[in-house]
Amino acid sequence: MNRAAPETGDIASPSRRRFLGTSAAAFGGLMVGFHIPFAGTAAAQGGVPPEINAWVVVKPDDTVVVRIARSEMGQGSLTGLAQLVAEELDCNWAKVTTEYPTPGQNLARNRAWGNFSTGGSRGIRESHDYVRKGGAAARMMLVQAAANQWQVPASECRAANSVITHGPSNRTTTYGKVAEAAAKLTPPADVVLKDPKDWKIAGKRLARLDTVDKTTGAQIYGMDLKLPGMLNAAIKDCPVFGGKVKRFDAAQIQGKPGVKKVVQVGDSAVAVVADTWWHAKTALDALTIEWDEGPNAKASSAGVAEMLKAGLTANDAVVGNQNGDVRTALASAARRMEAVYSYPHQNHATMETMNATAKWTPERCEVWTPTQNGEAALAAASEAAELPASKCEVYKLHLGGGFGRRGAVHDWVRQAVAIAREMPGTPVKLIWSREEDMTHGRYHPITQCKLSAGLDKDGNVTALHMRLSGQSILAGVFPQNIKDGKDPVVFQGLNPPGPEASIGYSFPNLLVDHAMRNPPVPPGFWRGVNLNQNAIYLECFLDEIAHETRQDPLALRRKLMANHPKHLAVLNAAAERAGWDKPLKKGVYRGIAQTMGFGSYVAAVAEVSVSDDGVLKIHRIVAATDPGHALNPQQIEAQVEGSFVYGLSAALYGECTLKDGRIEQENFNTYQVMKMDEMPAVETVIVPSGGFWGGVGEPTIAVAAPAVLNAVFAATGKRIRDLPLKNHSLKRT
Repeated sequence: MNRAAPETGDIASPSRRRFLGTSAAAFGGLMVGFHIPFAGTAAAQGGVPPEINAWVVVKPDDTVVVRIARSEMGQGSLTGLAQLVAEELDCNWAKVTTEYPTPGQNLARNRAWGNFSTGGSRGIRESHDYVRKGGAAARMMLVQAAANQWQVPASECRAANSVITHGPSNRTTTYGKVAEAAAKLTPPADVVLKDPKDWKIAGKRLARLDTVDKTTGAQIYGMDLKLPGMLNAAIKDCPVFGGKVKRFDAAQIQGKPGVKKVVQVGDSAVAVVADTWWHAKTALDALTIEWDEGPNAKASSAGVAEMLKAGLTANDAVVGNQNGDVRTALASAARRMEAVYSYPHQNHATMETMNATAKWTPERCEVWTPTQNGEAALAAASEAAELPASKCEVYKLHLGGGFGRRGAVHDWVRQAVAIAREMPGTPVKLIWSREEDMTHGRYHPITQCKLSAGLDKDGNVTALHMRLSGQSILAGVFPQNIKDGKDPVVFQGLNPPGPEASIGYSFPNLLVDHAMRNPPVPPGFWRGVNLNQNAIYLECFLDEIAHETRQDPLALRRKLMANHPKHLAVLNAAAERAGWDKPLKKGVYRGIAQTMGFGSYVAAVAEVSVSDDGVLKIHRIVAATDPGHALNPQQIEAQVEGSFVYGLSAALYGECTLKDGRIEQENFNTYQVMKMDEMPAVETVIVPSGGFWGGVGEPTIAVAAPAVLNAVFAATGKRIRDLPLKNHSLKRT
């Protein structure tokens, strides 16, 4: 199943684990139609603050603990989900805190917290309904408990700010005082949610709940974790994709300081376990390993490019979207235009490298790790431990970056458990070096795209054919989801009109198809996924058409978007805020782009200048986004800004190249990211139209590159059709 992952909190603390263990043993699985099991009896909790339901714990001092199943990795889901629960709970926001249930407890309680996956910008948009109902149900139970205590009808009572008031008598009590009684009640069968127009906590610019600990250094990440008696491990996998370990001599480093053991991990890796990670790494670096480089030893980026180029004209393509008769329309067009674009492999390059701490015995396996999908991490641990999932547990830790790398594939968890099995009963922390992380990632898929347009005598687009050639993520991660040779994820942003990743233009004749070509570099879900390159291909080609037909790029888009009002609304919002029709300072030029993905509509206008020496300066980006509901405007702005850092880093510098079967970029000296002085000013325009829940963390990444590329063309007359920009000279000729 295609799941992403939630983030974790400080579940490593023993008191936290005792609480979760007690609550799991105490409570049954009564369902309320929206997959929320409720507490059994407060007395069974052995002194632990009463669990009103799976989402809400209320302490005697009125502290409200909101359980968060999704992962917090900088995107703000922890605060947003807490806002949704607190809104329906009508509690005192100042006394709200959060904690993370473990995937093991989720399994034991019949998936009480539902999906732990955090990816595809789904953390809030796919769980808002049931977490809100969890808060609303808890409020109703607390009110009922107070009404029972006063022996009055619950309808005469109201709740606000963690205080329950009986209207006729004006008596009051607090949530903390009635929580134990509320936990014993039968949950309500009918739960009504608030209208968003009545929100007091949700929809507001509230400060994040996790900021203080992150700024003071109190937050524990996976690489910070320390357990009694813990050892450390460093690992080295075969540098060639598909290669294996041929031989090594462990005796070569057994006398090195702190070394405890040298183990082969699977067919392709060797690890050293030592008292400190640095001792493990330096010993591993001193170990001579002979590799069997396998069938991909000569694979290269040039060879991959030729394979993809052949796919541009191949017959074995599957259709993602079509209407009309493109081939006939192209053949009869008054004019034709063609262009070929390409997009490279890219690394997630999370600040925190892959890591996990594992403790294994024949009876139980425990893992502490940053993960975007606690359930997937539990499955990986169970398989590697050769123990049933019920005898395993994963304690999720905050992520020092995810971007999709810590979601679908948990190779580092499998490795950590495999190493821990060699040291039974001893916790072992595995940390990948930066070089290991860069050369053994799950990379953004590499693709090429041939675009062919037919125009009538007036410059109107009569036909568009987009032939995608390249890598399928699903083929490399979830091959069971490939149906009739089609990977639906390939067509993000190019789908027929609908609620997800739909194209924002109407063409009389359209064909979007894909020739799957999978090189040996393993693909993965990379923040923004295929929306990134598809937006570049379409938005930049439309700019080419506008230039060749002497049309304003905004006017051309508006003409093609008459039947796409939500796409058009964000495009107009961005253009208006940027002052598209107003003159810019001399030497500054604009570019525009829009797309729809992850349930949201986005558009951007970039303003750039290029010096005579070819130095690019991105001055400003104005971004408009319609996520349906705006849960926390401040967090939306932060996510838009952060997405541009990621998207522009990719556009300017992001490229992983293949030579002799291995990735050439091993660290940040050869895989650059944007520096602070390169970052433009970002203005975010939020235009929530309501009625749906869209994602925020990923969509705007996709408009960063095409908006800038179109502005670069306006500034220089140079059309960049393959990224990154670092490979091109922008000098005036």
